[in-house]
Amino acid sequence: MKIAVVTDSTAYLTTEQYNDNQIYRLPLSVIVNGEALKEEIDVTNETYFDLMRQSEKLPTSSQPTLGDIEELFTELSTDYDAIISIHLSSKISGTYQSVASLGQRMEDIAVYPYDSGLSCTAQGYFVLEAARLVQQGATVQEIFEHFDRMQQSLKAYFVVDDLKNLVRGGRLSNGAASIGTLLKIKPILHFDEKQIVVFEKIRTHKKALKRIEDLLSEDIKKGYPIVSTIIHANAEEKALIWKESLETLYPEVTFNLSYFGPVIGTHLGEGALGMTWVEDFTKLS
Repeated sequence: MKIAVVTDSTAYLTTEQYNDNQIYRLPLSVIVNGEALKEEIDVTNETYFDLMRQSEKLPTSSQPTLGDIEELFTELSTDYDAIISIHLSSKISGTYQSVASLGQRMEDIAVYPYDSGLSCTAQGYFVLEAARLVQQGATVQEIFEHFDRMQQSLKAYFVVDDLKNLVRGGRLSNGAASIGTLLKIKPILHFDEKQIVVFEKIRTHKKALKRIEDLLSEDIKKGYPIVSTIIHANAEEKALIWKESLETLYPEVTFNLSYFGPVIGTHLGEGALGMTWVEDFTKLS
């Protein structure tokens, strides 16, 4: 069976990762002043935050259209027997449901949707692993079983400068936002049951990042190889400083750098920082 690997743009993979691994992308969009812009196509991470600052109101985001999904899947059906389509959490976007619904109606290709339960690089880990396993000849069942193993070690935490965007975009409750506003703290956020929730309440940004480091350290002590990624929302300098510090502290870990692009960056707000990590299966092959 020839399997195509598809994801949506919120995995924020590099152009090289898409091309080198034959991964296909479904772009989500941001709507800025009434204009829909497909992220990574019509607007880039480098230009988006200027647009967001100049926008009269907070931009919104939208999932890929059914037409876009059907067009890609139909195109893939000429060369592939099946599609594994990996997407951001179904609790923050309808992308997964749209793919699953359309996939059931496709006649010329089998579609296997996967709800990653989160987004960004953490979602990207599943995509890259799927592509690696496809190249090794793995079946769809074997790849999904591998995803189950990945979920056991996958962690993702982030800290935002202001929780208002998350609330206004409907991705965090008002009650959770009041924690940060009233107490002047920097809560650590994470995904739980596919939703963004407060993990811990921390007094300062510096202490919040240190707490995330401690969580990483706890997993390093478990003894399996780890790959980790620092993620930022237009705060590359801060992210690089954090990454360099972590590389000194934990030389046994592979650290990478990525970003919160337009869709996710809209909700987290400029200046957000996060870290995700997972067992590095490439070192076990």
